[in-house]
Amino acid sequence: MIPLEDNVGDIIGKAQRGLGISDSELAEKARVGSETIRQMRGGNFDEPALLSIAPVLDLSGSALCELARGQWHPKKIEGFEGLAQFNTDYGGMAVNAYLTWDPATRVAAAFDTGADSKEMVHFANRHKLNVQLILLTHAHADHVADLPCLREETGADVFTPTRELVPGAEVIDEGKSFPLGNLKIDTRLTWGHSPGGMTYVVTGLARPIAIVGDSLFAGSMGGGNVSYQDALRNNLEKILTLPDETIICPGHGPMTTVGEEKQHNPFFAGKI
Repeated sequence: MIPLEDNVGDIIGKAQRGLGISDSELAEKARVGSETIRQMRGGNFDEPALLSIAPVLDLSGSALCELARGQWHPKKIEGFEGLAQFNTDYGGMAVNAYLTWDPATRVAAAFDTGADSKEMVHFANRHKLNVQLILLTHAHADHVADLPCLREETGADVFTPTRELVPGAEVIDEGKSFPLGNLKIDTRLTWGHSPGGMTYVVTGLARPIAIVGDSLFAGSMGGGNVSYQDALRNNLEKILTLPDETIICPGHGPMTTVGEEKQHNPFFAGKI
């Protein structure tokens, strides 16, 4: 089972950086020691302290404690016809890429490339899939590292968000739709982690699928490198408003669902 991308210390750090709250300021507002905060970011958790700092950081205290105890991991999604996840190593960091396809016509779309697309290409060939589209969630190196190879192997058309140019890729904006056999792929701009992060919503299979890049992780989210507040808002308004059964396919960590994230993600639990 793929481990969660972030631990509680990572989540606290992302929220602090996003809100611009220093250790000393957090300690004062939460009435806990600065050393306790540093220890929690390092992995030593104190539940009363977690519950004290959570409201200061606008996080769910109960969800934080649940993660600290190791009591939650999204239910494993496997054997879902029309979706495959590929996990590769990029400089010691695990990164995901995905294929979706129409089971009737066997036409497929690839989402990002990961560090190495060989397994994805072998899977497509083995299952007789015709990869017609390569859709990029964003242009960070770990997500587009093997684009030349994937494009050469498949001959697929490549698309990237307008705000994140990639050589040889056609730019697209929010609201663009792609037909894929009997399926439909819609685009939602979920920027904040990166300038133009795009979520692709696939409908027509047994359940909706949202390929979200680094906008959202199981139990966490991408760091708000460009805009923390916009990252939060876009995740709430454009991903977590999808049906609860929607499968979320993140750029790192395990797949999850909208319903699970609404209940267990410390950034969003209780907000929708």
